[in-house]
Amino acid sequence: MIEESGRNSSAMADRRQLFAEMRALDLDSIRLSTYRTACKLRFIQKRCNLHLVDIWNIIEVFRENRLNSMDLNTEFSVSHLQAILSTIYYQLNKRLPTTHQINVDQSISYLLNFLLAAYDPKGMGKMSVFVVKMALAALCGGKILDKLRYVFSQISDPNGVMIYSQFDQFLREVLKLPMTVFEGPSFGYTEQSTRTCFPQEKKVSLNVFLDTFMSDPPPQCLVWLPLMHRLANVENVFHPVECSYCHSQSMMGFRYRCQQCDNYQLCQECFWRGHASGSHSNQHQMKEYMSWKSPAKKLSDALGKSLSCATSREPSYPVFSDTPEKPLNFTHVGPPRPMTSGNEYMLSHSMPSSGNPYSSKTIQESCKNQDDEHFLIARYASRLAADGAATRVPADISLCLDSNKQQRQLIAELENKNKEILQEIQRLRQQHEEASQPPLDKNQQNPTLLAELRLLR
Repeated sequence: MIEESGRNSSAMADRRQLFAEMRALDLDSIRLSTYRTACKLRFIQKRCNLHLVDIWNIIEVFRENRLNSMDLNTEFSVSHLQAILSTIYYQLNKRLPTTHQINVDQSISYLLNFLLAAYDPKGMGKMSVFVVKMALAALCGGKILDKLRYVFSQISDPNGVMIYSQFDQFLREVLKLPMTVFEGPSFGYTEQSTRTCFPQEKKVSLNVFLDTFMSDPPPQCLVWLPLMHRLANVENVFHPVECSYCHSQSMMGFRYRCQQCDNYQLCQECFWRGHASGSHSNQHQMKEYMSWKSPAKKLSDALGKSLSCATSREPSYPVFSDTPEKPLNFTHVGPPRPMTSGNEYMLSHSMPSSGNPYSSKTIQESCKNQDDEHFLIARYASRLAADGAATRVPADISLCLDSNKQQRQLIAELENKNKEILQEIQRLRQQHEEASQPPLDKNQQNPTLLAELRLLR
């Protein structure tokens, strides 16, 4: 009893420390609720080291703990949940180098207490399989498309059609994450949440599901989820531009440019907190940038677009075809097979069995069947090509293909050799034509030509 009480007090201390660290970052001063929520959940993700765990790692842990064979409404104890989290982090440390190992016990404690604060505020000590799957799928790292495909596999029927009641349950559970970081007024669950995502009662396939949540903008209730992934993608992006408010000489993360003020740009910290200077106002429309392009790059892109016959505009989000895409099937998930390299495939399909691309076996058989000077000339040209390629192509050509200078030299040498071969063939043809004409006098015959033709035969 005393041991359990001590464990509960330690868990509460870890939970208080987690939220105290989040408050210390002053994230509540971010004026836009979407950015504020995404930043808070990104902090939880990184503090629990879940940004190092891919959705496929999570799926594999579910399989090891037999969650894939359980009914989604099955409940299990906190100790079982702790064992699942232990599997996640111990496997993560096996993948990480020894210099980047994480504190497994601390990560388990932080994530466990955050999940309990979100899904077991009354301390009942129970949590359903569906809740654990949806929460970890939303908080882990990886690509958002993979996450959405996995979520759809859990809320659809065997025919690949979304079950509205299951989707409603998904929204009910996943929206508890913003509520736990005190963003319930902006992103709490309501009875109209499902209708805002899919207004009409129609069959929703995986394509429609992905197209809805990858659109711009996505449904309002989950707008923070793709933004959290965009935050992760731009955290280390550098912009060599001065902020017009704080006058920092460089920016990290997002960059915002005013569409009304000339060359007025703000870093993400100033824009998020509503800073403005001069004639600029917070009411002006701002454009968000996730990367930096130099003026020379912009000019070359503009010239390329102006000279292009076809338009190069692409949608800002993926467009999925009307053909229904099958949901993910995790019944027979296994390790990927080692992929054969492209060079091995080409060699296995293009090289003859003898290993010599200039083999003259076919020409020899033809020469046996037909004793014609044209076949002899072709055979001689083939030998010349083989000898030329063998003498002039370096043995380590595969190691220097990345050098443009050596490529140009090799191409020039091969072209010269090709010209020599063609000239030799033309010369032999002319000599053959002259030799095929009836001689006027035996003494007028060319002894050199006769010797060469005799050698060829």
